[in-house]
Amino acid sequence: MSDAQAAPARTNLLLVDDHQMVIEGIKTLLKSDGTVRVVAQANSGADALRCLHDHPSINVALVDLNMPQMSGVELTRHICASYPAVRVLALSMFHDHTSVMEVLEAGGAGYLLKNTTRAELSAAIANVAAGRTHFSQEVGQTLLQHLDVPAQRPSAAPVAELTAREKEILRLVAAEKSNQDIATALFISERTVETHRKNILTKTSCKSVVGLIQYAIKHKLLA
Repeated sequence: MSDAQAAPARTNLLLVDDHQMVIEGIKTLLKSDGTVRVVAQANSGADALRCLHDHPSINVALVDLNMPQMSGVELTRHICASYPAVRVLALSMFHDHTSVMEVLEAGGAGYLLKNTTRAELSAAIANVAAGRTHFSQEVGQTLLQHLDVPAQRPSAAPVAELTAREKEILRLVAAEKSNQDIATALFISERTVETHRKNILTKTSCKSVVGLIQYAIKHKLLA
């Protein structure tokens, strides 16, 4: 998904996984990527929080979800609360709807599967560092397949009234289409797409695309 915010020249990355072999494998994959620097690594949630305290330059954390003591979702929640400038990219072998929604609700900016390629890993890190979101294709499909799931915590606030065009754009945003892709699909200008996106965010009182997707799913705006 596109955003006006530009990616930093280099992403300072924190790797978090309770298996050191996985960390070493990720470091090997990223070795040739000159835009990413692995600043720190941690084998537990507690270690990760210490790393963030000791390395304020970190701006992206790649977090394994399945960890003992403090789960990846719990860690994501702590990071988003205490280090809001750090973007969290979840890493997991599974992409069930419950796991994906837990990451989104905790404030995660993306969800990557462990069978990812070197190219997608680099792209995912670049996307979340730039303020965008990134979901593996299977994860995106999981989200779209469950758009009609009722909200577990219904909001007392009235549901935003979106126009037919805004709903159309919202569905394309949820499908991770860029402004250019949406403009081409709907035969409108990118400026018009951006205006609609801003209006949608304003109407729903959402601050980010991740929040917008959560809102849309909870209120069945895309069903």
